[in-house]
Amino acid sequence: MSIRLKIASLWLPDFILKKELDNVARKTTEGLNAALKQYAHEIVEKNEVLKGKMDERRSIMAEAHNKRVKILIQELGYEKAVKIGRNAMFEVGYELGRETRRKLGIGNDFKDLELAAGILYKILGIEFKIENKDGNVIMVVNKCALSKNYSPEACIIISAADEGVVRGINENMNMQFKERITEGASECVACINEVKV
Repeated sequence: MSIRLKIASLWLPDFILKKELDNVARKTTEGLNAALKQYAHEIVEKNEVLKGKMDERRSIMAEAHNKRVKILIQELGYEKAVKIGRNAMFEVGYELGRETRRKLGIGNDFKDLELAAGILYKILGIEFKIENKDGNVIMVVNKCALSKNYSPEACIIISAADEGVVRGINENMNMQFKERITEGASECVACINEVKV
């Protein structure tokens, strides 16, 4: 485990949390903008500026995502919008994961992945635990600051970015959400597995 990863997992000052949230918001919003431009031929005039405390910034980001997802669904229909949106968000997440891996010197150990996910989810206001159920690794999100702002449709699409981040951090791992708070579940549940070759 790298010293950068260890330090970041123990302490991140507020200005770094804000800077990293701004980075995530910009990249995910740009990914949705690109999908709108390519498939829906609609352009959102400008990206929203995040300001205020972390909760306010997360709320602004979520509303920006909701707006773009709604347009994508109106233009393409639900099924096609979800497919295109999830593909776009997975790619954005994958690049964010690779960036995080480089910045923090993350190795291939599962503990490194777990610590890195903890850092990224702290930025997003998400609390989770990892459980091993009958040989299956399960991530359970019991608190998500974004769940009160995201529409169910936006959450389905944006959660693909989380799945991409995991793959970007560790090419050997795959994550897939099975339950979401935004769809009425008490917790979000995702399975984490080794990639089948």
